[in-house]
Amino acid sequence: MQRLEHMQHLDKHLVDELAHVARESVRAELREQTRGQRRKAALYAGSGAAALYAGAAVALAVGLALDLVLPGWAAALVTAVILAAVAFALRTAARPNTPGAAATGVTGVTGGTKATGSAAVPPVPSTPPTVGTDHTRGDG
Repeated sequence: MQRLEHMQHLDKHLVDELAHVARESVRAELREQTRGQRRKAALYAGSGAAALYAGAAVALAVGLALDLVLPGWAAALVTAVILAAVAFALRTAARPNTPGAAATGVTGVTGGTKATGSAAVPPVPSTPPTVGTDHTRGDG
């Protein structure tokens, strides 16, 4: 009996060791994967910051160019309207299934489906359902 208890103890110890090794290897693999994802996220953040500054520089250039032919307040107002229109167009392109998406000219973004907002409505059958019959059309 003692030998059986000793074998059970060894088996339990072996299972615990294997579980520990498996946990450590999974933990190391996850660390490696998240390290690469962290680097990629930092690069995306830097890219976004650079794009923000580039957009600000373009808005400033547009405002200064308009300032040559318009008063300063009008140039700033026109630049703000242009930026608002670009922001609205980008938001609409990001969500093409909104009800107003078809009116703004965003089509074909959803892979060929209509972007009218009525895609969630099921199709209407061409014939009304028959009540009390067990056979389908074409059975006779």
